[in-house]
Amino acid sequence: MTTDAASAPIEKSGAAGPVTDGPAAPRGPRARTATAYLRYVAGKLAGAAVSLLAVLVTSFFLFRLIPGDPVKSMTGGRQVSAEQLANYREQFGLDLPLWQQFTDYCGKALTGDLGTSYQFNAPVIDKITEALPNTLLLTGTAFVIYTLLGIFLGTRSAWRHGRLGDRLNTGLALTLYSVPSFWLGLLLIVTLSVGIGPLPGLFPTGGMESGGEEGFAYVLDVAHHLMLPVVTLVAVEYGQTLLVTRSALMDEMGGDYLVTARAKGLRDDLVRRRHAVPNALLPTVTLIFINLGRTVAGVILVETVFSWPGLGGLFYQALGVPDLPLVQGLFLVFAAAVIVMNTLADLIYPLLDPRVGR
Repeated sequence: MTTDAASAPIEKSGAAGPVTDGPAAPRGPRARTATAYLRYVAGKLAGAAVSLLAVLVTSFFLFRLIPGDPVKSMTGGRQVSAEQLANYREQFGLDLPLWQQFTDYCGKALTGDLGTSYQFNAPVIDKITEALPNTLLLTGTAFVIYTLLGIFLGTRSAWRHGRLGDRLNTGLALTLYSVPSFWLGLLLIVTLSVGIGPLPGLFPTGGMESGGEEGFAYVLDVAHHLMLPVVTLVAVEYGQTLLVTRSALMDEMGGDYLVTARAKGLRDDLVRRRHAVPNALLPTVTLIFINLGRTVAGVILVETVFSWPGLGGLFYQALGVPDLPLVQGLFLVFAAAVIVMNTLADLIYPLLDPRVGR
């Protein structure tokens, strides 16, 4: 028998025709890449689920350390009998052992039931749904502005690094990024709402609307109230996007492909727009998703300072009671926003850079 004959596959006949016994066809690189990405996605989703579970446990036990009796706070300082207090505790399940309260809370939360607010006597999910659009209006507007502003100024600073404009941009960004948002908000209220000396106040001191406006006048009124909270968030948040974009673009500027593009006669602005910036935006894309979740969770102080009727103001109001179901539900929403956005950033990054997740 020849060597070729010995190594040839053996054919077996069957109902469906001859079947060839031999080595399995190797899997292509595309199949291996897809499998690796699916494993990567499964790992990230599992990590997000564990994080949400940890938040669920933390939100229950953490806020029970707040001093004060929520039942007595609900009475508003009125004189009530011990029997009435006991009825309140039984109504809201506060008379049960702590472990049973915890299991009830987890079981209901997993089905979307976050309990009933003590002070509003309404489902927590309804109060969150009612305030959520106001928060999304504030954070969404600020997010779009500070992201575009940070990317624009970051690319210009990197392309002209070392010049006066770059030093001014980075210095101002670092200064504002280190300023507490509530302090900046109070400063803006004093200077632009209350007014200083002969300078009159130009903007409302708080709230979302003046009342009594309809149609386009209502839109202008809301935009007028929205101005200072948005400026506060943009001033504090744009610096991080600027610095990350600037650093990433400066790393790309020494690449050989940029030298080749210039050697072909392309203008500097085309080299920057078509070649350098798209590659430098990978870290910025990750930061954008992280910032989106962080802005929703970090709006508490800004909404409180400007009396904006959103989730942050509701959270601050619930802490004063303490309204445990409402505080727990809002804390879960804030933490879930950060976890979901971080997970989305992790899932999208391998699509932008195939080296990640292999």
